[in-house]
Amino acid sequence: MSAYLISGGTLADNTQKDILIVDEVISEIATKVVSASAASAVVIDARDCIVLPGLVDLHTHLREPGREDSETVASGSRAAARGGFTAVSAMANTFPVADTAGVVEQVYRLGQATGLCDVFPIGAVTQGLLGKQLAELGAMASSAARVRVFSDDGNCVSDAMVMRRALEYVKQFSGVIAQHAQDPTLTVDAQMNEGVISSRLGLKGWPAVAEEAIIARDILLADHVQSRLHICHLTTAGGVEIVRWAKARGINVTAEVTPHHLLLTDDLATSYDPVFKVNPPLRTLKDVMALREGLADGTIDIVATDHAPHPTESKECEWQSAAFGMIGLESALSVVQQTMVDSSLMTWEQVVDRMSVAPARIGGYSNQGQGIRVGAAANITIVNSKKKWRVDKDLVASRSRNTPFHGMELPGVVICTMLRGKITFDGQMRAVNG
Repeated sequence: MSAYLISGGTLADNTQKDILIVDEVISEIATKVVSASAASAVVIDARDCIVLPGLVDLHTHLREPGREDSETVASGSRAAARGGFTAVSAMANTFPVADTAGVVEQVYRLGQATGLCDVFPIGAVTQGLLGKQLAELGAMASSAARVRVFSDDGNCVSDAMVMRRALEYVKQFSGVIAQHAQDPTLTVDAQMNEGVISSRLGLKGWPAVAEEAIIARDILLADHVQSRLHICHLTTAGGVEIVRWAKARGINVTAEVTPHHLLLTDDLATSYDPVFKVNPPLRTLKDVMALREGLADGTIDIVATDHAPHPTESKECEWQSAAFGMIGLESALSVVQQTMVDSSLMTWEQVVDRMSVAPARIGGYSNQGQGIRVGAAANITIVNSKKKWRVDKDLVASRSRNTPFHGMELPGVVICTMLRGKITFDGQMRAVNG
């Protein structure tokens, strides 16, 4: 039997409690735990810290198989644990593409072997991510990986009939289609957000309507066939309003926002530093504020990292030749604290919902997002919200270094992550101030 006593931590509801963990589950929560099991438990001092349920990311690129120079399931899992995540969802744009039962099972078993977080493969919607023929949705759903989320992320399912068929197909096993909303005809050779800055820099613009048109179309399709739709990495004020409208009508749509779209704006492109080149692009301050409001009021259901690692040569080059994408597993909670909690837009209880409970519910991950309660799996993140740390791209756990937050001082130091009662990260050394 293994036992840990998390002593003196503050829960998201602002109550101070001891938490006793025996083997894989939370066995007791009290102001002062005095049971016999606690006497022999390893004590984790959580005074001055917030104790949260393990974070769940519904949008992660782990690159394996085929792109191990950027990331592996093992290195991505280490980055996830350092960021307080106990579960990640591995996107399908690997090589080969995760469009068969065999590939998703391979990713699932790699995650099990690593053991630092639960790795849930996301299956491709179409064969080869080409948007033409449906992938093996049923076979992936019935595989050992039990896939329930399907996405061609990186590519939009732009054909309306293919999207309709996918939405209809996944209903039989309560699946969800996660759409990368980008009309390809409106974004040919696009490099950044379309606006004043793109015009000044001479870079091809990426209009907001390219995202919003697909969101609107797919919401109507999902309503028509009575299926579940999830919108990946929402970035525009108009997109927030469309999702808000759909929810008011009772349409079964959910949406996510990334940490970088909550903080960064398109003016960073003036540096011509490709670390700020991302798909979808960084938008305007107006969009950022609308995203924050949408996350706070529940229009946007979750925060998802869209952790997108790339090798150095793909990012340290001229802007037009650089790959799209940013890493973000290790900095996600800190950015959410800075933009949403420290600004008083959200409480820690709402952070728990947006970064643990809701993503687990959308993904169908029954062993995650259970909260801090007796009998729940001991998936736990302990964070010192009063301390700060400085992001250093050379110290990240990811194989890639393309963090847009390099050099920034961010609040919230993850000091411990636990997966079913096993410590997967002990990070007290990350603090940079008292």
